[in-house]
Amino acid sequence: MSLELLPIYIEKIEALLADELRLNELAVEIESTLMPEHVAILLEAFPIKPRLSLWELFSADYQQNIFLEMKNESRQMILNVMDDDACFPLFDKLDANSLLELTEDLSDRFIEYAVTKMTAKQREYLKKAQDYSEDEVGRWQSFDEKRISQKLKVAAAKKVCAKNLLPLTDVIYVVDNNAKLLGEIPINKLLFLDDELPLSDVLYQDVQYLEASKDVDESIDEVILSGKSALPIVDENGCLTGRLDLHSAYKYKDQQKDNQLMQSAGLSDEEDLFASVWLSSKNRAIWLGINLVTAFLASWFIGLFEATLQQVVALAVLMPVVASMGGISGSQTLTLIIRGLALGQISDANRQAIVKKELKVGAINGMLWATVIGIITFYWFDNPMLSVTICIAILGNILVASLSGVWIPWILNKFNIDPALSGAVILTTVTDIFGFIAFLGCGTLLLL
Repeated sequence: MSLELLPIYIEKIEALLADELRLNELAVEIESTLMPEHVAILLEAFPIKPRLSLWELFSADYQQNIFLEMKNESRQMILNVMDDDACFPLFDKLDANSLLELTEDLSDRFIEYAVTKMTAKQREYLKKAQDYSEDEVGRWQSFDEKRISQKLKVAAAKKVCAKNLLPLTDVIYVVDNNAKLLGEIPINKLLFLDDELPLSDVLYQDVQYLEASKDVDESIDEVILSGKSALPIVDENGCLTGRLDLHSAYKYKDQQKDNQLMQSAGLSDEEDLFASVWLSSKNRAIWLGINLVTAFLASWFIGLFEATLQQVVALAVLMPVVASMGGISGSQTLTLIIRGLALGQISDANRQAIVKKELKVGAINGMLWATVIGIITFYWFDNPMLSVTICIAILGNILVASLSGVWIPWILNKFNIDPALSGAVILTTVTDIFGFIAFLGCGTLLLL
């Protein structure tokens, strides 16, 4: 189901939140229509209460599949509001790859429970993957490759391929008694071979493979450029341990792009659209503080021209601080909203809730950093009215930046203009103009 249809479901859910019977019917429709990864995105478009109301209407198996597709922060929001007894079924019968993806920030009690519910083979796979660091491809390998001994004949290979052939499986790997990779046979070629031929006579020995200790980023690129559905992974002894397929490679690549987009704005790469106000404020406050250091550095250089600027020197020196704090605050909101629009998580139905949340975040960070900047300004210039002036300007500009970060990409998107390309330019203009007017206007009233 296309992501373009998610706004339609958001509208329907918002309209039915007070109608439990019809909401339940809609949940059944969603479960039979949407893939779990799309429902994970859909749920993240709602505050936690309506999100949980819809979540509880899905079947246990479907909940687990959705849970595996969620971002870490979104998973934590679900786990934090549910009793442990309700959470434990989410960790039943996981495979090694799924558990590895969940372990970040996951409580030990859930990890221990999941391990006890795994099969012996999956626990063995988990231990094998954990022998490698997060930067090595062996950590992220899957263990679903088709393999067969070189001692067998083509007929045996055909039987292996006939059993639960998984997607993106186009070859069968041939190994010796010690699991050393000897070669591969394309399945489309295997079907036309004589059943009595020994595999050692028909295998392709020139196999492209990945070493388990190889850097995961390089390995991802190699899989994508290989022209194959997957590449085998071998250990230091050349023994076959698993494989990396195209689906996993592209999923990892897409996650990297999303992380880079969020981190470029100083946001957590896992931040939920409706993360708690305090958590969002904390995540963004760190980067606002870093930005503050660079803003005051710029102001210090302007201050070198104090003799020239004469009576308005203090205002001129502090102007970059006002503009910079508004710009970085707005860009954080802008980035989050652009991602939400791209994923179809934002519609008319939830826009007001997002605006309210972002205004609260802006108010908290505005008051925090207005106070910090006011104190620094007082000790720098020994002028209490100047401190009050910049406090008012900073608070106002961060609030305007938060509103602009929501409304600018929304309006641009309505006019079919890509907000990722033009949103930052418009946002910077708005925050600069408002910041300067607020600061210089207050300065005129309070200082001159």
